[in-house]
Amino acid sequence: MEFKAIAQQTAEEILAYSQDISGWKVVKSSLIYFWILFPFEKKITVSKKTSKLFRGNLYRIEGIIPVSTAKLSSFLYQPENRIKWDKLLKAYNVLHKIDSDTFICHTITNSFAMGSISPRDFIDVIYFKHYEGNFDIICARSVDFPGYPPTSHYVRGYNYPSGYVCSPLKENPAYSNLVVFVQIDMRGKWLTSLIEKVMPSNLVNFFLNAKDGIKEYETLSVRRRHSGHPLVHKKK
Repeated sequence: MEFKAIAQQTAEEILAYSQDISGWKVVKSSLIYFWILFPFEKKITVSKKTSKLFRGNLYRIEGIIPVSTAKLSSFLYQPENRIKWDKLLKAYNVLHKIDSDTFICHTITNSFAMGSISPRDFIDVIYFKHYEGNFDIICARSVDFPGYPPTSHYVRGYNYPSGYVCSPLKENPAYSNLVVFVQIDMRGKWLTSLIEKVMPSNLVNFFLNAKDGIKEYETLSVRRRHSGHPLVHKKK
């Protein structure tokens, strides 16, 4: 199957995950504090269920990001942003751009669990799709890409269908509800119990990093507009 077709199929699988409300077990929750006119708190919730694709879990992370869906989706899709906010990564490089909505990337993670789990690398196809109903899916799935076989430097991990679902918050459309699905096979030698222990906290941190990253990006965007150098957002 060609990369574009894989990407489109992955988006549909992420859509199906987002519509599946059964069998999820909450494994961690954390509060985010906002101050807009008055203070309020919202939860980040991490849930899991057994993956149907490998011997591991499908994780779901959900929370609120205080920007519009259009801005959030653009921020999450643009490859140049990822390495700036995702503290779980040490490298993120685009290998091949298929079209304006699809590209192949190579990522290298930092070590996990106080160094107990060594860095992994991944080759993924990334895809952006806007759906009727004003929501977006940015998805990823691992692929084999010519010229980039596994090396002795890193254990090659595998991302089963994973991604973001960005939609306007019903109570306040200027904010977004962000749902993240993670289905990662670390491979190599490690204890399942160790992954189970560290993954929920890592996923909360991932969400908080994204929230802080978009905040910093928006601040920089405002400064550049005032200085006469606007940032260009992805058009739908």
